[in-house]
Amino acid sequence: MPTSTASQQLFMYSTVVSDVGTVRSNNQDSAFAGEHLIAICDGMGGHAGGDTASTIAIRSLAHIEQDNVDGDVQVVSHMMATSVMAAHDAIVGKAKRERRLAGMGTTVTSVALVAGCWVLAHIGDSRAYLLHDGHLVRMTSDHSYVQHLIDTGRISKAEARNHPQRNVVMRVLGDFDIDSRPDIAIRKAHPGDRWLLCSDGLCGVLEDSTLEEVLSTCADQEECAQRLVSMALRAGSTDNVTAVIADATLALDADAFDLPHQTPLVGGAASASLETIADIVNEPVASAPPLREGKQSPAARAAALRSGKDPNEEPKQPEQRVAQPSSVREDNGDRVNTDTGEIPIVQKRNGRISADPNDPEVAKAIRNEHIEERKTKRSRKFRNRIITILIIILVLLGVAGVGVGTYRWSQTKYYIGDNNGKVAIFQGVPTSIFGAKLSHAVTDTNMKTSDLPPSWREQLDQGISFDTYGEAKSHTRLIKKQLNDAKRKQEARQQEKAEAEQKAKDEAAKKAADQAAQTNKSGGDKS
Repeated sequence: MPTSTASQQLFMYSTVVSDVGTVRSNNQDSAFAGEHLIAICDGMGGHAGGDTASTIAIRSLAHIEQDNVDGDVQVVSHMMATSVMAAHDAIVGKAKRERRLAGMGTTVTSVALVAGCWVLAHIGDSRAYLLHDGHLVRMTSDHSYVQHLIDTGRISKAEARNHPQRNVVMRVLGDFDIDSRPDIAIRKAHPGDRWLLCSDGLCGVLEDSTLEEVLSTCADQEECAQRLVSMALRAGSTDNVTAVIADATLALDADAFDLPHQTPLVGGAASASLETIADIVNEPVASAPPLREGKQSPAARAAALRSGKDPNEEPKQPEQRVAQPSSVREDNGDRVNTDTGEIPIVQKRNGRISADPNDPEVAKAIRNEHIEERKTKRSRKFRNRIITILIIILVLLGVAGVGVGTYRWSQTKYYIGDNNGKVAIFQGVPTSIFGAKLSHAVTDTNMKTSDLPPSWREQLDQGISFDTYGEAKSHTRLIKKQLNDAKRKQEARQQEKAEAEQKAKDEAAKKAADQAAQTNKSGGDKS
């Protein structure tokens, strides 16, 4: 009696090819291709930031490869969502600790096969395509500004390809204040389903019809991925190019000894630390196969000429390598390396290593790390506050020292000035600091400033400075002497003026008397 389709178990074979491309100096894409999980992450944020962000995201998702084998669809969908958000928190935390990484981020598109269903998690503008019954269906919607313009009918899909803001992503994991929750979709899996996960370096230059043709006609997985990446580069892609291919295959006997099996492949930036991912999935992992050919396009030749390289020379590709989990490395005497960079790894009592954010022990380790981070942050804030207070105190002491020194120096000086309308000798200098006067009157004179000439009054308003009190006293005596001399001269002038006026009066009276006498004499003679 034939086995029913419902009782048959689906397995997944997958592969990945990732290439730096013809323009970029480093590969910021990261990808994972396993038996139960595939993922593509396109990093952004500079030479180091994109590498780091996409690698963290792959590390955060990798545990699903082993944790969903006997899982429930809803549990795995929740697991994928929390793993993506855990990657977001890890990226933000690392960016805060290392300011050179500020602004880094990554897209995430991942698919898990669990209990006969596909579970898709997506955020950003990397894409997932499903070839089902010979028809290609795009399973994700770009979280980009251009896609928003398409959805709102402002531009067409053709116009979007050359839009100047086609690289602007509106939702992404990273050091940004945006929603980090991924889109989650669940779809029934069927034998023969083929997935393509790719970065925009591939889907941004190849038409969907081209993708459908290659995916439909090229049965060999690796050959299909190689061909797609090569075609994107020949079409002029200036970005990193990554393609993940996964096929659903049917196992007629789920209890058979020789069930389908493959070693998980890691591509792009994340392949630089295979041991870490091997520890997370607790099994051997291998680096993705390199691109064999496809860089001899006009754009590639032009890029080689600009960088001073021989355009006919094929770049040397790194060899594939395999990394064992820590238990095997310890047995072989190799160095243990269980550092995920951001997601803590916990060795459980049964010896199994876990980096699943949903695992209670890992969640506890994450909470402990957050507690330590908060303690460190509080300690740093307290230390910075103490340092700030000490600096303020030192500045105030310095200002006070300068003020005291200035005041003491000022009290060795004297000047003559106006004190309420009288000439006075002041100790200090005729100025003030922060509203505090640096002088006070020590000797008043009887001289009124109003009695002085205007030129002297102007000098007194500014202050006539001296180094000693004796000099100031001598100058007041000089002012008094000159003022007395001026008074005497003025009195002499007034006396002279009065005498002249009196003399004039006397002469006028004498003249009048003479005239009267002359008049009287003239009258007597007539008689």
